Amino acid sequence: MVAPDGAKGHLGTLEFSTLLVEEREDRVVVLLNRPEVRNAIDQQMVDELHAVCSALEEDPKVLIIAGTEGVFASGADIAQLRERRRDDALQGINSTIFVRIAKLPMPVIAALDGYCLGGGAELAYAADFRIGTPSVRIGNPETGLGILAAAGASWRLKELVGEPVAKEILLAGRVLRAEEALGVNLITEIHEAPVLMDGAHSLADRIARQDPLAVRITKSVFHTPAEAHPIIDQLAQGILFESQAKFDRMQAFLDKKLDKKTAKETEKKA
Repeated sequence: MVAPDGAKGHLGTLEFSTLLVEEREDRVVVLLNRPEVRNAIDQQMVDELHAVCSALEEDPKVLIIAGTEGVFASGADIAQLRERRRDDALQGINSTIFVRIAKLPMPVIAALDGYCLGGGAELAYAADFRIGTPSVRIGNPETGLGILAAAGASWRLKELVGEPVAKEILLAGRVLRAEEALGVNLITEIHEAPVLMDGAHSLADRIARQDPLAVRITKSVFHTPAEAHPIIDQLAQGILFESQAKFDRMQAFLDKKLDKKTAKETEKKA
């Protein structure tokens, strides 16, 4: 996996010590970069992820998150976690940033390689898409450390893989290999490590071909509580029906269809 050259554009004005950040016109690539501790998530990384979120809330773009040196994230930093007490838990240090990432306006893609455990897994669960390599190992060993997975796994995981598998992971410490994770749809694609980021960018390219406003609103509606439907769908559609992109894209579709019809009629006459 090749690391970005560094932050560019809006994020280029910020300094990062635990992340490698590359900003493009329609996406931002963030690599978790604490290889000496297998990219364990510490307070500094949380703070820097908040800075990235601030930028993406102001200027919405697709976010790709990956790790460095064959590891996504081995979990929260145990040295810091060991010293945290009740008041730290009540602050929801990791859960707050993961919720913020999940709520970003545009989709988030987690590109997973190697260990994706504990807080690292919970970060991946917060993404809209998860793809991985054959060496992925994903799970939540928190109960083995005398705590619970309190940064999203205890409620997100059963929505992603169903209650039986979620309980195996959360209560019995099961760690899924890549094919197992693919089998329960926790990841949706497997790529060899050298082309993992190519796979992430290919997915980002597919998103980029859609209308950005339609993607943003669809993501928001998708995560709206069930009782808000169908009225929220109708209101959101009302907004999109007035957008210029709707008229331009539909007209382009009709023009293309007409061109094909005209071409076929011309061939018949020839």
